[in-house]
Amino acid sequence: MQKMNEVLPSWRDTPTKQAILDFVAAVATPGSPEFVPPAERIAVFDNDGTLWCEKPMYIQMDFILRQMVARAASQPELSTQQPWKAAWEQDYDRFGEAITNHYLGDDSSLRVILAGLLSLSEGRVVEAVEASARTFVFNERHPTLNMTYRDCVYQPMIELLHYLEANEFSNFIVSGGGRDFLRGFAQDLYSIPRERVIGSTIAYRYVPDESGGAIVQRADLDLVNDGPDKAVQVWSVTGRRPILAAGNSNGDLEMLAFAGGKSLPALQLLVLHDDAQREFDYVAGAEKALERAQTHGWSIISMQRDWNTIFASAK
Repeated sequence: MQKMNEVLPSWRDTPTKQAILDFVAAVATPGSPEFVPPAERIAVFDNDGTLWCEKPMYIQMDFILRQMVARAASQPELSTQQPWKAAWEQDYDRFGEAITNHYLGDDSSLRVILAGLLSLSEGRVVEAVEASARTFVFNERHPTLNMTYRDCVYQPMIELLHYLEANEFSNFIVSGGGRDFLRGFAQDLYSIPRERVIGSTIAYRYVPDESGGAIVQRADLDLVNDGPDKAVQVWSVTGRRPILAAGNSNGDLEMLAFAGGKSLPALQLLVLHDDAQREFDYVAGAEKALERAQTHGWSIISMQRDWNTIFASAK
């Protein structure tokens, strides 16, 4: 039998780790009152701020901003228009504030950013989007942490994903980030296959060619996978309620609440960013989720108290 410190080794031996071990043992042990058949062991994870770093801005946002700068360089008139102007002037705080304001209920700035994003998407072949996302994540560097974006994943969460998989859970990414972007690296970074990636989507169209045709993006938004839509999409894709859900912001609240329901056991995990020395310290955009976690007994993962290490490169 494995000792506690041999399972999830990047986790400190705290009540949070024990809650995870106890829950997995209860649902995966035949004869347990809370036993759940493997087909029903669905685990869902937000990505930004839950599986990898989301500050000072979302990694996908950096990916988009660089494309905006390249577009503005070829079309100088765009450099005086938002959101191109902010990208051109490297006013990255504007983009971070737009996301925070979104979680506070104000989408006015986010709508301007989405308009720019959609204009970049027109006519892009989905495989090319995935390939460029993978190249970006594996080669470009975080602006302050001095590591590539691929190394900005949280080692304790990677261990949790592997631990759950070893206990016959099916892990899903459920992100507000773009599905095509995430599919470019989900298997390599998280061992989560592309068909288990649930994210925001751009509309598509089919373009015939001599090789059987291509699926290309259109400059139209299909779905922003955030808030209540996360719960809806989990059901739409899996046909089941998850029994484990992990997130870090107000946008994950409904997905966390959806786990388990009346008939299934559930474990809700909320990542708290409270370690300014090793990562960042903030609660903006997570106030409602933290309040719900405290009143409903969800497990709050303190980066400072619960994790021995945050990034694999720091081990």
